[in-house]
Amino acid sequence: MYQAHFGFEQLPFTLTPNTEFFYGLAPHFEAIQMVISALEMGEGVIKVTGEVGTGKTMVCRMLVNHLQNSTALIYLPNPMLSGADLRQAVAKELGIVVESEATLVDNIQHRLIELNRAGLRVVAILDEAQALSDEVLETLRLFGNLETEDKKLLQMVLLGQPELDVRLEEYHLRQFRQRITFSSTLRPLTLDETVAYIDNRIVKSGGNPELFSLNQKKAISRSSLGIPRLINQLCHKALLLSFSENKQHIENQHLYSAMHETYDVCKPKFKTPILWGWN
Repeated sequence: MYQAHFGFEQLPFTLTPNTEFFYGLAPHFEAIQMVISALEMGEGVIKVTGEVGTGKTMVCRMLVNHLQNSTALIYLPNPMLSGADLRQAVAKELGIVVESEATLVDNIQHRLIELNRAGLRVVAILDEAQALSDEVLETLRLFGNLETEDKKLLQMVLLGQPELDVRLEEYHLRQFRQRITFSSTLRPLTLDETVAYIDNRIVKSGGNPELFSLNQKKAISRSSLGIPRLINQLCHKALLLSFSENKQHIENQHLYSAMHETYDVCKPKFKTPILWGWN
């Protein structure tokens, strides 16, 4: 692989979210701060949505890292659950031995009250929430009814694709929708943010940010539409192509080929070595 060739200590553009690469760009930082602030205010249900590849999983992992030492955290990454599965998963995360489904909700409530009296906030984070069934959303709504006179016993953070917003507009989900007090939407990165994103990943990997020229970074921003996952794919493929030719920098032809080998990106109309009129 090209890691040693370009002097990287680790691969800079892997698709697996790595919190070591988190840079705190506005879309992600604002979403994280919104969630943390809403939780501190005691809000019951909080929602973060974003298109595929905009960084929801990175936001989720940063939230988990931030909250795990200060809250009783329930992390539910698997959306393919039934209502019963969800209750059992919550019970397991709370350290409850499941003996009877009939008494499970009461046992969960008693455990939540114990944690509340101990001064611990309980937060459930549900990733890929657009895939949650209506049954599970109704179960979550009922969990939202568990409260003391002045605070919720269980706070919930939903992270999902825009399909979650569409589903929540359905009439039969209006009760759950009305419980969502704060929402944030992850937008794509701007040109300046894309350049900073690329440079940050290269520098944190021990490489030289000048591997890509400024014009090439502009082309990546335009082609990827500012979607971090697509930025990663374009940079990774361009580095791989450059390495295969034993080059020390990225040439426009490498980036051009990467763009034409990647799904869901804009393709430059001009042939190599010109990208959208930039030499």
